Amino acid sequence: MSNLISVEHREGIALLTLNRPEAMNALSRDLRQQLSETIDAMEADNNVRVIILTGAGERAFTAGLDLKELGSEDGGPAVTIESFDPVKSLERFSGPIIGAINGVAITGGFELALACDVLIGSPNARFADTHARVGILPGWGLSQKLSRLLGPSRAKEVSLTGNFISAEQALAWGLINHIVPQDQLLETAFKLADDMLSCVPETLDAYKALIDDGYAASFGDGLKLEAQRGRAANQQVNGQAIEARREAIRQRGQKQKSS
Repeated sequence: MSNLISVEHREGIALLTLNRPEAMNALSRDLRQQLSETIDAMEADNNVRVIILTGAGERAFTAGLDLKELGSEDGGPAVTIESFDPVKSLERFSGPIIGAINGVAITGGFELALACDVLIGSPNARFADTHARVGILPGWGLSQKLSRLLGPSRAKEVSLTGNFISAEQALAWGLINHIVPQDQLLETAFKLADDMLSCVPETLDAYKALIDDGYAASFGDGLKLEAQRGRAANQQVNGQAIEARREAIRQRGQKQKSS
């Protein structure tokens, strides 16, 4: 099995790059397995607190499941349940995941992008859900996540037409947070990751989990969850720690104001 995922480590950060540019980083069975195993390894590594996920080249983040591979399946269902699931692996990663969308993210690639916590894109970023055109239904959460993110009407337009969403439209709809020049995409992602790493480590992970778990619940249950977890966590923080952090926040604010 060739190396289909390249990994670059910086302090506290792992950059994972889908590495099939000749196939628009299509998610072959081997790539899905390597990606899932790599993410699980990052979760087990205490030195990795933030993941950046991107694709090789400038054409594609990932074009989704490898349709050529699926089309060559001889008998039986073309899409089967597998023990290695990169979206489930992303969901198991306790720290923030930044998706640096360098090109098209189509169908399964769209689902992979939606499994990230924060998305930034280059002008080449485009999104499309072609499940209905291929004749299959999503299984990595797209039908539920997209409707919650964009609203059901916009999500239905996207999924029931298969039309592309441009980077500019994705920004206007809140699908991505920023559009940056292609040659600044990873630099921006690393800067965002560094900002996250400057937060209190245990609070960073706990806050991500609180947002995710609360979003999956009703609003009322989410408020109860916040009160419960906040009370338990905040009892562990003393005044001296807060005062030390307050001064660091003040200095950071002054620096950001002057920059």
